[in-house]
Amino acid sequence: MAQSDKEKFFQGLNIILDVSNIEVVYNEVILVLKGLSLQVPEGKIVTLLGSNGAGKSTTLKSISGLLKSEDGEVTDGKIEFNKQEIKNSYAEEIVRQGIFQVMEGRRIFKELTVDENLTAGSYIRKDSSSNIKADREHVYELFPALKRRINMRAGYLSGGEQQMLAIGRALMAKPRLLMLDEPSLGLAPLLVREIFETIKQINKEGTTILLVEQNANLALSVADYGYIMESGKVVLDGPAEILKNNDDVKEFYLGFSEGGDKKSYKNVKHYKRRKRWLS
Repeated sequence: MAQSDKEKFFQGLNIILDVSNIEVVYNEVILVLKGLSLQVPEGKIVTLLGSNGAGKSTTLKSISGLLKSEDGEVTDGKIEFNKQEIKNSYAEEIVRQGIFQVMEGRRIFKELTVDENLTAGSYIRKDSSSNIKADREHVYELFPALKRRINMRAGYLSGGEQQMLAIGRALMAKPRLLMLDEPSLGLAPLLVREIFETIKQINKEGTTILLVEQNANLALSVADYGYIMESGKVVLDGPAEILKNNDDVKEFYLGFSEGGDKKSYKNVKHYKRRKRWLS
């Protein structure tokens, strides 16, 4: 991507999240992220793409403060949210500042009811109970299936309903930045489309979104900007429309070769992709 495309996209935008040259180490010895940088403009959807092990989830945990629970640490670089340094802050403090991560695997409180899960999401808020009630009702408007299960224990919900609940609980915290880790994982195509339509609606209502997703075609269809990661580094980034038309992205992540035939990038040498993207 030409540099002018990137400059044009970010021109005049307020950067709400600025991650600059961070390194992440687990257990004081395992280097996972190596000089990773990304920016998220306020009001936009930014997606992080890459294969398993590229470091996408670690990137989100670096931002949300969840690395500490896994013996991980950001050892270099900076992470600024709303112009304030948050690197290696505690997760609860980061949530209070306006960042909420919906983790991979639908981490809900299975013994609590749907409504109790949503109430738990609002625990950090100090505004009026009427505002919290209104936001709960809005979650039910976004996800009507949850309204029909309002008093059911969350552990008995379907996989799709649990994903809806995880997102709804996050919205109850009124985040300025919502980070979603693999929201399509393990869901039927119809449910995936429904959830991604709701993600677009949430963004239209003013919530900035950082999305990690292995389904590159789906992610780029809703995102404004994208970063592609390999081995703990960003190897390519650009506006979503430009990435979708990039020959390497189409071949290795969208599943089409130049001739339009489906092709698996797994059969191509790893260094060959990186050489072309980094040249």
